[in-house]
Amino acid sequence: MRWKGRRGSGNVEDRRSFRTAGRSMRFPIPRGKTTRRGGGIGLGGIVVVLLISWMTGVNPLTLLGLDQGQSYDSAPQQSSTTAPSPQNDETAKFVSVVLADTENTWNDLFAQNGMIYPEPKLVLFSDAVRSACGQASSAVGPFYCSQDSKIYIDLTFYRQLANQLQAPGDFAQAYVLAHEVGHHLQNVLGVLPEFHKARRGMSERDANALSVRVELQADCFAGIWAHFAAQQQGFVEDGDIEEALNAASRIGDDTLQKQSRGYVVPESFNHGTSAQRVRWFREGFKTGQIQACDTFNTDRL
Repeated sequence: MRWKGRRGSGNVEDRRSFRTAGRSMRFPIPRGKTTRRGGGIGLGGIVVVLLISWMTGVNPLTLLGLDQGQSYDSAPQQSSTTAPSPQNDETAKFVSVVLADTENTWNDLFAQNGMIYPEPKLVLFSDAVRSACGQASSAVGPFYCSQDSKIYIDLTFYRQLANQLQAPGDFAQAYVLAHEVGHHLQNVLGVLPEFHKARRGMSERDANALSVRVELQADCFAGIWAHFAAQQQGFVEDGDIEEALNAASRIGDDTLQKQSRGYVVPESFNHGTSAQRVRWFREGFKTGQIQACDTFNTDRL
């Protein structure tokens, strides 16, 4: 990606001088068993109804009869004077540019439909952080908190993405961020509130199956961003999209479980297989259409 010299986002909070202890979610890496709980939800009413109608013509989870979700546990916060490394400062500039480009894409798409896109905030942290959803550690990667409409990331995750998960490249990093922006879109669209309410009444297996559809839709939304990013002259380079596809493949549930356990347990999948994640990113990238990302009304994931 030729990202240097481009506009950075004004929606970045740098909290890397503070550390907390806690748990996190999203993009699990093979370090053993982790526990994930739902994030709190906001942004409802008529705007949600209009956006859901725009996306699919119907509410994708209407039959489930749902609304808002849960929050994370909280814990005391501790401070630290650890300074960001020069490498992480460069990465911080990079994610700011990527976030700004997602803002451009989604502001334009919303404006085309007479709507205003509520931009998310991006929080940079080290080791752990307090969010409106409670405590979150960097142990399992970036996450989105729908209670405060913020994306949280410890930038050291990108080293793990490249080295441990074997998904190097700046566009792979951009895909990770665009995926979390996809969760913000789901919050705006009303999908996340419905999901969190629905899974409380489901078996673990059914809740996992619904979670897969949520995650694949976020991958599709990331593909939509990549679709428009690739149309900009001099921004996306040869091989960039392949980096994103490789990252999507490397963080599939089946691939991660094989790496960490040596075998897979399909009923425990909650993000989707490698093939599914690649397929839905491709769908968004190919079409550039939010209507193409209805993962809830299809038998083929």
